Amino acid sequence: MKSHYETSAALLLLKCIILMAVDAVNPGCDCLVFSATYGKEYGVFSSQDYPKPYPSHVDCLLYTFVAHKDEIVEITFKDFDIYKSHLDCLKGDYLKVFLHLEKGEVNELSPWSRVLCGSLQDIPPVLYSSGPALILELHSQSNLNNATGFVGSFRFIDKRSFQTDGQRLAGTDCDYQLISNNLTRSRGRFFSPRYPSNYPQHIKCTYKLRARSRERVRVLFEEVMLEKGDVSCLNRADVIKVYDGRNNLAPTIAMLCNEVTEQEVLSTGSDMYIEFISNSDLPGQGFKALFQFQPVATLTTTSDRLHSIETEKSTLATGPVTHIKKMPDTGSPATTTPMTPTTDADLDIELSEPEMTTQRPKKVVVCPRVTNCDMVIYSDNSKNGTISSPGYPEPYPAHSYCRLDFQGRGKERVQIIFRDFDLFNPNDDAKECIDALLVYVQIDGRLERVDNHCGQTLPRPIMSNGPGLMLEFKGVYSSRNSRGYLAEYSFIENYGIHSGEQIANLPCAFTFNGTMQRSGVLYSPNFPGYYPRDTECHYFFQGINDDTIHIKFHHFDVEGVPPCEAISASDYVEFSNFMARDRRYERYCGQKEAFEIKSDRKFFRITFRSNDRLDGTGFNASYRFVRKMEQSVSSQPVAKANHSGVVHNSVFLILLLLLVVVEL
Repeated sequence: MKSHYETSAALLLLKCIILMAVDAVNPGCDCLVFSATYGKEYGVFSSQDYPKPYPSHVDCLLYTFVAHKDEIVEITFKDFDIYKSHLDCLKGDYLKVFLHLEKGEVNELSPWSRVLCGSLQDIPPVLYSSGPALILELHSQSNLNNATGFVGSFRFIDKRSFQTDGQRLAGTDCDYQLISNNLTRSRGRFFSPRYPSNYPQHIKCTYKLRARSRERVRVLFEEVMLEKGDVSCLNRADVIKVYDGRNNLAPTIAMLCNEVTEQEVLSTGSDMYIEFISNSDLPGQGFKALFQFQPVATLTTTSDRLHSIETEKSTLATGPVTHIKKMPDTGSPATTTPMTPTTDADLDIELSEPEMTTQRPKKVVVCPRVTNCDMVIYSDNSKNGTISSPGYPEPYPAHSYCRLDFQGRGKERVQIIFRDFDLFNPNDDAKECIDALLVYVQIDGRLERVDNHCGQTLPRPIMSNGPGLMLEFKGVYSSRNSRGYLAEYSFIENYGIHSGEQIANLPCAFTFNGTMQRSGVLYSPNFPGYYPRDTECHYFFQGINDDTIHIKFHHFDVEGVPPCEAISASDYVEFSNFMARDRRYERYCGQKEAFEIKSDRKFFRITFRSNDRLDGTGFNASYRFVRKMEQSVSSQPVAKANHSGVVHNSVFLILLLLLVVVEL
């Protein structure tokens, strides 16, 4: 009895042969055509004889998927096993993929998108066409293996689900402007070219987002799938750059590369400019993003902000690739109980003697002496200030619950520095905190707890991984000896790094110039606190003439396991004598004793990169610009003196004796 796959293949092969006789569809190949799912959500396809080994000596067998003109094809591999005899798939058995077709026809001149072989782990599990047709071309050699081929599903998707909600600029292929006015929506979507299929090679696309004067631009990159790898964005051929202004001369607030999900970016003004650059030989799927023109500081409560992303996605849900992720329930009564809006008097109390600074005066944010208080603190209103538990410095009342939601813009990060900390903890056990201060950041579109503080130990400084951060205070018990906490908050753009000169055209980069300062210190973001997740910072050293750079690390704690690669989900520090990666230096991660690194040239680069997993306290180091002449002098043997001050140098004495003999 024939299997379902064998019966379907036989019928479709007969249909394809008839089409070939009439329409001359690539007469050099056998062909299977899939053009309908017969009322089901998915159709099924497989290699011949699956799950038995596929036939040998297949010169050309086409699996042709044909949709309507306003549709694209999605195929998903459930199993894949094409014998891989060589690193170059074309030298063995392979499956050639054609993604960019307007008709279900190919010939020897048709450009393919990629070639697949190996196992399911070696290929993208899902493929999309950019037009109404997609073709897989199977070739096999002698049957010296037991490779079983492939099986998968296919469906047809409305292409209009992936149209950018903006105006394409005349004379361009992929430059768009998205402008806020009375005739446009305040929110929408934009995509990389051909999304969800692979974007073209060697392209540059721009997206100009312009809000009105009392609005700001918010962009959420839901999914970014570019050239794969864990290499720094500084050296990636495919990259997305986000500028906080009208063009690429404005400060860079984000660089996205590799694979990213749910990355939020907020402008400080009414303009945002985005560049998408593709120069790799193997393009990825690209990106899909949401944009919104937001009135300044319109969200008034924490719950409003936490559900804003979910609401926008629900409103804009226009296709099968839209994934809606709900924010986690923190388990507190306030997540289900409506919160009372706080007044300006509750939130902001001006200091009687503001600090002498060029920034706005600090503000004191004190939770009212009530059991529940929730506040949103915007950098638009105050760049820094003081926060505390309810009633501080008096003991906080029992059953206190407060959420402080900080929202910055641009490249701003939220930094919290504690000045006093005293929470009731009868067990003196940090693993079983009763009264606690919890810290949350956004990771992959959801709030994730990254810290849990209790007892009387003063917490290390805290820093967000993006423009937002949330503190959750739970004061279950009250004790006359528990003062609560007092801390200072700041919205900063320098990642807490105060050495070197910050560079505007990268999100986090600092230059150290040997003509300005010959020695100094450097450290990781937020040191001595835990460094933020999903962060990449660069330190560039530029010497003069024959300088080299000597860097001594005094403290080093970077989460990871050697060789500090993506396979071990490691954060890392990378060293290079060039802008590109320098194979002379291995990556550094883990906890290390003091060590020293020396450059070969007058230019040197250090790159720090963290992922979204765990974190450490980072590093601090000292640096020196050293001239080669100084190095050679310091490397000379040091003459030793006896107690009478006479220098003993055997080589010098021998030469002197020889000279006396010659003169005699």
